[in-house]
Amino acid sequence: MKTTPQDTDSETARWTLLRDLGVLQIKLLVDGLRDLILVPASLVAGIISIVKTTDGTPGLQFYHLLAWGKQSEQWINLFGAVSNSPEEIDQPRPFGDQDIDDIVGRLESFVVDEVKRGGVTAQAKDRLDKILSAVQRKQRN
Repeated sequence: MKTTPQDTDSETARWTLLRDLGVLQIKLLVDGLRDLILVPASLVAGIISIVKTTDGTPGLQFYHLLAWGKQSEQWINLFGAVSNSPEEIDQPRPFGDQDIDDIVGRLESFVVDEVKRGGVTAQAKDRLDKILSAVQRKQRN
């Protein structure tokens, strides 16, 4: 039985899909392990950054960890196989150009406005500032 060019294209597409599926599973595992490490590491780095202040400026440990995380995210390239998808695959953008940072920014603006008005969040902010100042004072002593 002789294979036609169409059969070869179908086989190639099938093997590409199987390869992409396998690679995605590996990437998901690596990404999950990275996230599992980043959860406690980010908390520790954040606390160290708050405690290790220089002239009242927090340390850079947390942001060094973020830079490493961003580099690892690019290296993992979790959804890179989408470049192998057929042209007819529609890649809608249900969230438009927004991301979680945009949502957090809106929430932050709301909280800042509440603080300026002297609401409950202003009282919470004052308490948190006192706690953080006390922690920093203890660290210096």
